Amino acid sequence: MAEQPGTKVHPRIPLTSQRAFEAGVAVADEHGLAAVTMRKLAEELGVEAMSIYHHVANKEAILDGMLDVVFTEIDLPSTTSAWRTAMGQRASSARSVLLKHPWAIALMDSRTSPGPATLQHLDAVIGCLRNANFSIEQAAHAISLLDAYIYGFALQETNVPFDTPDEVKDVVEAIIEQTPFDEYPHLAEMAVEHVLQPGYDYGAEFEIGLDLILDGLESLVES
Repeated sequence: MAEQPGTKVHPRIPLTSQRAFEAGVAVADEHGLAAVTMRKLAEELGVEAMSIYHHVANKEAILDGMLDVVFTEIDLPSTTSAWRTAMGQRASSARSVLLKHPWAIALMDSRTSPGPATLQHLDAVIGCLRNANFSIEQAAHAISLLDAYIYGFALQETNVPFDTPDEVKDVVEAIIEQTPFDEYPHLAEMAVEHVLQPGYDYGAEFEIGLDLILDGLESLVES
């Protein structure tokens, strides 16, 4: 039978759990996490929904696998660089990956069955800090602080209503027009003397904040 025009042709690629996880990531990237259903995955993969259950137990397993796919994209801390450099590079990589997959932020610390890439990543971070003479308690403090900052900044960056300097200018000027800034002098000062200055880039705040955190951790481990 001839194929109907517009019919989506799926190559005969064997279905695996990894393909299901990657399909989940693709769906979430395009439509959001709420769109990840067995029916939608089946459509993405070109199979019947029941076929997926031969490879994964349930949707929770899909979410665990999707998060593991995301962790494979985050650079592991370098084993040859100083801990501060390694943590900075890892933080920047994580931020970039989370901007690419913003839905993953909500899953980062909520899963109870982490996959091998997730576990490898956490183990490498702990190992980097322990090799730099962080005590196990200090390593726990460092990871909690760094991840809270990375995930929180990525979430903020995803939600700000602008992407370019021109868009920043448009948004801030629109707010200024409708706000009695004489009642909020400090807010007005920041808007005019910082945000509206040439070259302002909200993303640059990330490295400044990260340096402050790393300064604090350096003081902690050296005390």
